[in-house]
Amino acid sequence: MPFPAPRDAAVIDIGSNSVRLVVYRLEGRAIWTVFNEKVLAGLGRDLAKTGRLSPDGVTQTLQALKRFRAVLEAVKPAEVFAVATAAARDAADGPDFIRRVREETGFTVRVLSGEEEAHYAAVGVLAGEPDATGVVGDLGGASLELVRLSATGAGHGVTLPLGPFSLAGPNGASFDAERVRRLSRERIAAVAGDFRTDTFHAVGGAWRNLALLHMRLSGYPLHVVHQYEIGAGEALEAARLVAHQSKSSLERIEGMSKKRSETLPYAAVVLETLIEQLGLKRIEISAYGVREGLLFEAMPPRVRSLDPLIEGCTALGARQGVADDLGAALDAWIAPAFRELPALFGERDGVLVSAACRLADVGVRLHPDHRADLVFEQVLRAPIAGQTHAERCFLAAAAHARHATNFHPPELATLERLLSPAQLKRARALGATIRLACDLSGRSPSLLAHARLSLDKTNLILAADQGFADLLLGEQTNKRANTAAQHLGLKTKIISG
Repeated sequence: MPFPAPRDAAVIDIGSNSVRLVVYRLEGRAIWTVFNEKVLAGLGRDLAKTGRLSPDGVTQTLQALKRFRAVLEAVKPAEVFAVATAAARDAADGPDFIRRVREETGFTVRVLSGEEEAHYAAVGVLAGEPDATGVVGDLGGASLELVRLSATGAGHGVTLPLGPFSLAGPNGASFDAERVRRLSRERIAAVAGDFRTDTFHAVGGAWRNLALLHMRLSGYPLHVVHQYEIGAGEALEAARLVAHQSKSSLERIEGMSKKRSETLPYAAVVLETLIEQLGLKRIEISAYGVREGLLFEAMPPRVRSLDPLIEGCTALGARQGVADDLGAALDAWIAPAFRELPALFGERDGVLVSAACRLADVGVRLHPDHRADLVFEQVLRAPIAGQTHAERCFLAAAAHARHATNFHPPELATLERLLSPAQLKRARALGATIRLACDLSGRSPSLLAHARLSLDKTNLILAADQGFADLLLGEQTNKRANTAAQHLGLKTKIISG
């Protein structure tokens, strides 16, 4: 079956702090960001003080939207979603602003209600992690949306005035941690009983920046925010540290913008309060939110039901090799044998084998002297949803072993920190087995179908159909089979016919 043709979709997100255009390439269920531009216009900066939008923010937003119109006329995506959130929703002059946007830029903007914003944030989290449960918290410039996730999906959501602009002091007063803490406790207390949970899925730029800061402070080696987990105790320490930093101190942090340093202390205090009042045990960062939720809900149900990791790996490897269905053929050939091995990731073992097989052709067009290292880096940090950081490391290690005889990946220390020795050994075995299958068949599913792989207690068993032994079971095949067997702690057994 041919892989779905890519199509582009764009989302314009007019928030209280930022206005953003993101152009996505959709390949089945896989969502890739191909263009992302943000302007920190501060549309809701004056909301708490005046009840109206910031005049400067309106000007900057309209200027940004006119540029976005020019970009979209050149790119011509198949769909455009234009939405606005808390500032346009709550400001007295919000309707006038939306009218001006339509007249001056041609965009018809949908103003999301608080419940709708919470819903799309939760759907976005599910797009990135289908099995997520707990509570989603989406912190924007003016509001915090909370919504519970269960096995049946997103539940009822609420919106609270807990964004930095809603918590700001009167007349541009500087950040006052105790005042913000008091307001946060008062506003969360009314709903805390409905949203107590162990796991909190944090959505929004401020909390992503807080996570990046925590990575630097803890020496965490993999700077990928999606599905980055922080224990509640460590998150509380980081939040309190940020809340007590001066604005100039925050600005000196590498990668911290001036405007983000103004809002981050508010986000830190809100997170501190949520940890205390909701009884949180862990915080998990989601790079997906309202924008991805809009895209995901517009997909057909059949597509939404697919596994994001397998689909993302399929899309990453698509159209690079000799056969688009090689990944599925490798999975069918290898998975039954690997199911005989002890589970190292619980129920996720089968998904990881399937995903690794879909990556078999990634990098085949690169120079062979550098291919293994380049593929390793790409797989480790590819923006593919539905995987923990340990699973990222497992797939990157398998991808390296698929291309390299000697296992010397660029970031071995990262692998050794996030994987157990048994998991790392299994990744090498899986990569070597994929290499065996690819070399045996010339990466042809039709030839692969004439060979079989199995395991017993002591052997990796490779067999070929009658009449195909001379074609498939040569010296190179024996060599690859021995390598795979060695990583599995087994001997090799070759059966001809």
